[in-house]
Amino acid sequence: MQRQTSSSQKKVTNKSRRCPKRFTSFDVSCILVNMKTVLVVDDSRIMRNIVKNYFSEQKIPCQYVEAEDGVDALEQLMKNPIDLILLDWNMPKLSGIDFLKKVRASAKYANLPIIMVTSESAKYNVIEALKLGASDYIIKPINGKLFAEKISKIVL
Repeated sequence: MQRQTSSSQKKVTNKSRRCPKRFTSFDVSCILVNMKTVLVVDDSRIMRNIVKNYFSEQKIPCQYVEAEDGVDALEQLMKNPIDLILLDWNMPKLSGIDFLKKVRASAKYANLPIIMVTSESAKYNVIEALKLGASDYIIKPINGKLFAEKISKIVL
């Protein structure tokens, strides 16, 4: 049984086809359901905004949860379904590396991608983070091309 539509409904449909920038409530619902959530952890609000802007530049639709230290990040991780964590190393209360240890100690988060985004550029720091379970490592200041490459490896 096929449902008949009125001409006014057809006009709305045709209008939305001509103007792809308009979304129906159904479209918005689909986008929100399929949108991934990224936890951005850095004690610098400016740095958190820079990281979020890189996602926008890459046209990767994401929801963001922010944390200013490792303790706040653990709380946010418990409260929200997170698909990716971008993590600074040097933060008050709980460092990024200690946060990484705590998260990787839980089987629940064994496969959660965690990318260190930090100014800690010494080779031994990179090795330590990767051994402790970081999925990847980006050194600040962030290079847009490198950021895109690293994020593209993560299935979002």
